Amino acid sequence: MSGRIGTFVVGVGFGYLLATRKGRDLLGKAGEKAGEAWRHPKVQGVVKDVEEQALDFAKQQGVALKDKAVDAARSATGRSADEPSVVVEPETPYSI
Repeated sequence: MSGRIGTFVVGVGFGYLLATRKGRDLLGKAGEKAGEAWRHPKVQGVVKDVEEQALDFAKQQGVALKDKAVDAARSATGRSADEPSVVVEPETPYSI
């Protein structure tokens, strides 16, 4: 029962924010503050560091993941590493 009451209270709060002029003003100010925080140099420095770490991780793990995917595909199809993965057939004329 308390979950329903909590949901109701949250709904009333969102209704206030969206339906009243003062609520929309408060929501706009909160958005402006969030934008200021996002553009702060310290935050952007952390974002850049995390992006670089993610890129390095992807470069390191990309080759290993590709090899695992190729091995899984070969084991699923029953082919060995010695067999060609692409079979080239001679051109056949098409007639319409």
